[in-house]
Amino acid sequence: MDFNLILGFLKSLAKNNNRDWFEKNKAKYLDAKTGFEDFLETFHKELLKFDESLGSINPRKQAFRIYRDVRFSKDKRPYKVNMGAGFSPKGKMEQEAGYYIHIEPGKSFVAGGMYMPNPENLAKIRQEIDYNADKLQKILKSAKFKKFFNGLDDFDRVKTAPKGYPKDHPQIELLKNKSFIVSHPFTEAQVKDKKFAKNVAQVCQSIKLLNDYLNDAIS
Repeated sequence: MDFNLILGFLKSLAKNNNRDWFEKNKAKYLDAKTGFEDFLETFHKELLKFDESLGSINPRKQAFRIYRDVRFSKDKRPYKVNMGAGFSPKGKMEQEAGYYIHIEPGKSFVAGGMYMPNPENLAKIRQEIDYNADKLQKILKSAKFKKFFNGLDDFDRVKTAPKGYPKDHPQIELLKNKSFIVSHPFTEAQVKDKKFAKNVAQVCQSIKLLNDYLNDAIS
């Protein structure tokens, strides 16, 4: 895989985010797409070393489409300026916890956990926190976890206590979350490093216990 090629294409796309340019440069996009899929194959092999639940998925099919859905968006740019992929037991993190890799010039990162669970699954996760918070707190406070994360990302939270829980609940800050995600950034130099797949997988390994906790809660 050639991340110089991938990042170079994405930088050009960000400056020329229109259909005419994309169609004229379709060959460059397909080369970048193939390179990203090659990386996903290598990355998947690293993930399998510690997470056997991902064994049945095809890594080359875990990438998300580069085409944006602009139907309900004020931003009418037709293409994403990143390449991303999700890995979870059933596929692309659809209502289950997993790992997400995001490649974007200057904004690359790896993430894990569960993004925007539906109301039923959110209720199950909050119930698990209510009943079994010690296990989650142990995960979040472990040295292995804190090496890469400062806790759950706080982009998706309610401002007050969720319905059914008192404001003085001992785990109120965890219960306020509507998504249960952690993320860790990578510089362009780190993305281009030949050990990038191994380094990303090392971060993902520190997420696995969080994913297990969340998937157990919703199962």
